Amino acid sequence: MQERDRTPDSKKIGLPANVWFISFSAFFADFGYQAVIVGFPLFIVLVLKAPVYYYGIAEALNYGIGSIFAYYGGRLASRYGDRKIAILGNSLIPILSFTGFAASVYEAVAIFATGWWARNFRSPARRTLMSDSVGESNRSRAYGLLHGLDVGGGILATLVFISLISLGFPFRTVFLITVIPIVISTFMLLRVKTGVKPALKGESTGRENRKFFSGVIVSSALFGFGYYSMGFLVLTVAVVSSDLLLGALTYTIFLAVSASVGFLMSRVRLKREALSLGVLGYILAGIGALFYAISLMEKFPLASFYLSTAVIGIGTGFTEVFEPTIISKVSYNISKGMGWLTASRSAGLFAANLIMGFLYFVDPSYSYLYAFSVAAIAGITVIITGRSYDRDMAANPQV
Repeated sequence: MQERDRTPDSKKIGLPANVWFISFSAFFADFGYQAVIVGFPLFIVLVLKAPVYYYGIAEALNYGIGSIFAYYGGRLASRYGDRKIAILGNSLIPILSFTGFAASVYEAVAIFATGWWARNFRSPARRTLMSDSVGESNRSRAYGLLHGLDVGGGILATLVFISLISLGFPFRTVFLITVIPIVISTFMLLRVKTGVKPALKGESTGRENRKFFSGVIVSSALFGFGYYSMGFLVLTVAVVSSDLLLGALTYTIFLAVSASVGFLMSRVRLKREALSLGVLGYILAGIGALFYAISLMEKFPLASFYLSTAVIGIGTGFTEVFEPTIISKVSYNISKGMGWLTASRSAGLFAANLIMGFLYFVDPSYSYLYAFSVAAIAGITVIITGRSYDRDMAANPQV
């Protein structure tokens, strides 16, 4: 089977320079905006005094319209070049760093959403740049490194957020300084070199795997229906413990575990990718949500919530590695395929945050039971639609 680039075997010489530039771009981006993400629900609910369901509506708006930006980001990347679109979108993400200047919940949502839409706009192009920078046989390793450094930056961001807030710095200041690492992130993308011929993108396997492509897109959307914003975990633990910082620590734990999975996958390769995505990704993340529901209903100690968070982090880590890996192999046009992937997840998240916000308002445990149910359906769907894909992978181990 023909590779989509001429990159030598990465297992022998290490991953190409582009992979590192893209991965460190992700690191600095998350080092910046993840501090805003972890602080956003606390800012909305605790500072601006909005009810929790307002946060659900805000996140639904972010992801709902964000799905449109993701879809067209993929299409424009296919037409004008992935590097240009990735740089353009990344350069606009710092808008969300000004969220702390908002005087009302509506202003806060508008500012944050604008920067988040820019992030969605650039995501398909960045993922495509990664797939074009390494051969198919090592693509899961490349996406593992990307996810590990991506989330690793988020871990540092949450620790900085917790430290500065505990020292008495206002949300406005904490959010504003995130501009610096995000700008560095854009400069890292400027170092990425392109040269892969567009005619080579996706032609090797896309026509043979359209059924599985559709299965992954549908499953990603279904997972999105249950893959609520992590802000709900932050709020849950903050309320249960009556401590804002312990709530923020939840996000740090989630990111640390998820990053560990990414670094693990940058070193090893699992052959049954569809099965791994379904079981280790979607279903395991759903089980973590189920543990949250049980912990709430049985009033378990704080440690049980952190353990549940770790399970969700493991499932999410595998999901973030295997989804783009599979799409890069079964898409006829990788840029458009990545656009569909990001858009489908965002569309699911649009509904999820509305439903989660409503159910959380009624009873928090209901929201997590819902998340478990939908994630399980997503896992079963991708396993069923990906059986022939896994058989092909086993028959062609070089892919």
